[in-house]
Amino acid sequence: MAARIRSGGRAGNTRRTSTRAIEQMPWRIVRNRDRPTEPLDAAGVDAIHNGAMHILSRIGIKMLNPEALDILARAGCRVEGQTVFMEEDFVMARVAQAPASFTITPRNPDRKVEIGGDCLTFVNVSSPPNYWDLETGKKTGDFQSFRNLMKLTGYFNCIHVAGGYPVEPVDIHASVRHLDCLQEKLLLTDKVVHAYSLGRERVEDVMEMVRIAGGLSHAEFDAAPRMYTNINSVSPLVHDFPMLDGAMRMARRGQPVVVTPFTLAGAMAPVTMSGAVALSIAEGLAAIVLLQIINPGTPVAIGTFTSNVDMKSGAPAFGTPEYMRATQMTGQMGRFYGLPIRSSGVCTANVPDGQAMWETSNSLWAAVQSGSNFVYHAAGWLEGGLIASPEKFIMDCEVLQMIQRYMEPVITDTGPAEIALDAIAEVGPQGHYFGVQHTQERYETAFYSPIASDWRNYEAWSLAGQEWTVARAHRIYKDILKEYTPPPLDDAIKVELAAFVARRKEEGGAPTDF
Repeated sequence: MAARIRSGGRAGNTRRTSTRAIEQMPWRIVRNRDRPTEPLDAAGVDAIHNGAMHILSRIGIKMLNPEALDILARAGCRVEGQTVFMEEDFVMARVAQAPASFTITPRNPDRKVEIGGDCLTFVNVSSPPNYWDLETGKKTGDFQSFRNLMKLTGYFNCIHVAGGYPVEPVDIHASVRHLDCLQEKLLLTDKVVHAYSLGRERVEDVMEMVRIAGGLSHAEFDAAPRMYTNINSVSPLVHDFPMLDGAMRMARRGQPVVVTPFTLAGAMAPVTMSGAVALSIAEGLAAIVLLQIINPGTPVAIGTFTSNVDMKSGAPAFGTPEYMRATQMTGQMGRFYGLPIRSSGVCTANVPDGQAMWETSNSLWAAVQSGSNFVYHAAGWLEGGLIASPEKFIMDCEVLQMIQRYMEPVITDTGPAEIALDAIAEVGPQGHYFGVQHTQERYETAFYSPIASDWRNYEAWSLAGQEWTVARAHRIYKDILKEYTPPPLDDAIKVELAAFVARRKEEGGAPTDF
């Protein structure tokens, strides 16, 4: 869709009669033009690096996957039981094999994303078990809620990647959930998609479904990144069997793996943020080394999910000052190792209120400041990841669009037309700039125009019904659902995809113990 512009004149009258839910900014990959915030000096970077290397070489990382242990042992690591020890030179040589950036191309090449460098990509909320909206309140996630949130994911141009399930549809059995969800994702969106790294069947099935949806041969799929997975360590100091299994399968086919330790300072990591970051770096590098041994040059990113707990209750807290600094510190370390960086747009708030937005804004701006390339949970996250909300999704997309606009070079252009000396002379000391030609030529595109904010004064807002932000977001959400049209997909591909899903369901999908 075209970028929204300020209302006025004939163009404004046309826009006011538009039947579209909103006028959003066009699709683009954001380029982060700012220098990253780096709270660590050179000695601090060395201290965290040395701490991580000590953990890897002297304390070790437990890997609950026999195949991974065998691969690492044959590569020269010391393995004692299920614990792996890696020396610094070995780690650094393997990490250096990973690319500093990579591109993922989905079924629609126009929606490809670059991960690395100054690119800033945003991912939808992923994996909450519960759903909340203004009508229903909190409820267990279901397939209809999943579909509605996937429509928002497909609709918003500021969401670049359709990551994990925006809400878990627990009304679909876990053995076949990945089949129904990925089929629906590939029908409702044409953006990059994700596979949960939970063992062989889920990863292999999703890779095949992405291949089918893209109309690709097996060789074409393997030749370039087409999708990705994210794995988490089990902090402290453990990588589990299914996530390593899925990650290794992805690496063998050249598909990207984001490695994101989940380290909560004071609970799963030291209470000091530098200690928590050092632990997180060690856990992340251990898995990255494994993947580079399997397939040197495998695209990877290192993620940060380091925050703190509420020491009164033990509950996780997000969007805190400590979370922001940990994100910035990890960004520094990612650049030190030459790796793309993943962070998140998260909060602890239970409903889409003021707390939700200040915590999420803290998280999102920390992602920007850290030089993150891949921002998970950028829209829709509540209750520390236990709730997905469409209203929060709309409100977050307002912030994401503001970040996009903030990064546009036009705002800081300093050419003669921007310095505007002729206009300054024309207006003089007692006039105004509304009517001058300089303003008339630019007023429609001069400033960001919101999708959910209300910029009227109190009296005008009150006369219009006193609609609070969450109610406005709910109305926009409903309007988007009414107008959403899935992107085109060839009918023959739809048939092939459906046939694959049906066959895999007959075969039982992925094994479960229930």
